[in-house]
Amino acid sequence: MSIQANAEHVASYYAATANPAPERPALVGDIECEVCVVGAGFTGISAALHLAEQGLEVVVLEAARVGFGASGRNGGQIVNSYSRDMDVIEARYGADTARALGDMAFEGNRIIRDRIAGYEIACDLKQGNLFAACNRKQLDGLREHKALWERYGNRQLELLEGEAYRREIDSERYVGALVDHSGGHLHPLNLVLGEAAAFESLGGTIHEQTPVLEVRHGESVTLRTSGGSVTARRVVMAGNAYLQGILPELEGKSMPCGTQIITTEPLPEAQRRELIPHDMAVEDCNYLLDYYRFTADGRLLYGGGVNYGGQDPADIAAVIRPKMLKTFPQLADARIDYAWSGNFLMTLNRLPQFGRLNDNVYYAQGYSGHGVTCSHLAGKLIAEVMRGEGERFEAFADLPHLPFPGGRLLRVPLSALGAWYYATRDRLGW
Repeated sequence: MSIQANAEHVASYYAATANPAPERPALVGDIECEVCVVGAGFTGISAALHLAEQGLEVVVLEAARVGFGASGRNGGQIVNSYSRDMDVIEARYGADTARALGDMAFEGNRIIRDRIAGYEIACDLKQGNLFAACNRKQLDGLREHKALWERYGNRQLELLEGEAYRREIDSERYVGALVDHSGGHLHPLNLVLGEAAAFESLGGTIHEQTPVLEVRHGESVTLRTSGGSVTARRVVMAGNAYLQGILPELEGKSMPCGTQIITTEPLPEAQRRELIPHDMAVEDCNYLLDYYRFTADGRLLYGGGVNYGGQDPADIAAVIRPKMLKTFPQLADARIDYAWSGNFLMTLNRLPQFGRLNDNVYYAQGYSGHGVTCSHLAGKLIAEVMRGEGERFEAFADLPHLPFPGGRLLRVPLSALGAWYYATRDRLGW
């Protein structure tokens, strides 16, 4: 997926309200460093910051701007665990793998909060999120979900059955909800910008507008760009859905997917307190889920849907606004001020892909919609494996990943067909 030269952030609510950040110059000339990170999103900046804290010399290359991709465009929800939960992991890969991944399922959340507190990052952090059940089957699933997460140490869960959920959401769509008081929501672009500034405060270097054109493997790795090159002892590939085809060996087992978000005008405080009384982030339990929350300045941010392959719809507001009104018909007269989309990277088993190429090129990608927290965990695990503590990284790297059926030609229509099937099940309550 190519990124145009001099690419700037999309015209999103996040870009419009981003904290001031410098424009980092593109790379000019040939340089050397201990570690080069490709991609200045959550994965890349998390890894770079952890490595800089270990005293390593780190250079980050970003094809556009810090947070240009999913890290600066997502729903901003701090959701624990992975896109596939531990019961599925245990059934498919065994109890030992489930325990290893389960022990890390809530760590990304803690890393985010530690970063915000330790580096005083202003990113509108708010507390709490919940999962809303649209039918009885989903509510039964939330009951099982609560028991599962409690087995792995999350004791901050509250199940709201029947009309009790109306305490949190003024909508008739649901039959119950599971509140995760340890979750939360924030301004994701400001988080990654703050983490980038923290990395630079430790001596790290970021070159924006510097897409990597070629990777030359060897005892040291050379990354060629249009303006120069970086030669590094070790490399971290953290481009996710925006890797631009420079490592085709990683592409067959993942697929870019687009999701869309709209943001209303600022709503009156009284209306906000009626719609989501305790200002939590919400996502429903459908296969093609809706997610929403209030921003710091009182706008309803509402997202949903998936476009397999990453293509944008012609009119984002026309796609997402009906979803918002199905949930909150009270907002029929609300103006839509922002509408944007972004790509995340999905894997066939919905679990993240961690690994290495040629011993000194590491990668982490494919969070399948759970990237805010898992990407922060990934950065920490990459730093661990580089200092010789690889057990936790290898727990992910050992997961088997199969290519999408049909290859690059048919993976989009086959995935869309599967999504239609599961979406039909959700509508019928199966």
